[in-house]
Amino acid sequence: MIDKTIRINYLYDFYQSLLTGKQNNYMRMYYLDDWSLGEIADHFQVSRQAVYDNIRRTEALLEEYEEKLSLFERYQERSGLMKKLRSLIEDGKDREDILRVLQKVENLE
Repeated sequence: MIDKTIRINYLYDFYQSLLTGKQNNYMRMYYLDDWSLGEIADHFQVSRQAVYDNIRRTEALLEEYEEKLSLFERYQERSGLMKKLRSLIEDGKDREDILRVLQKVENLE
């Protein structure tokens, strides 16, 4: 299972353009810049609880986007298939094995 912070960072990468400016600021500061809730609250002159609530709602929104659009899931599948394809090529596997994996990659598009 992927660590929650890593997952949220990936989801943020995929869906940040769908977030509001405030959501983007809070998420970037908390997850990418490693600011504490208190530091973010001080910077925006809001309560720590307001920052916490906004971040939790935004995390839930990112998960909802992923549930509907599956961009991260397809990225993970594609990455796994590309690793398998690289391995098949490096191991000198036959053309049919390579074509089967390529077909799976194409089906993800």
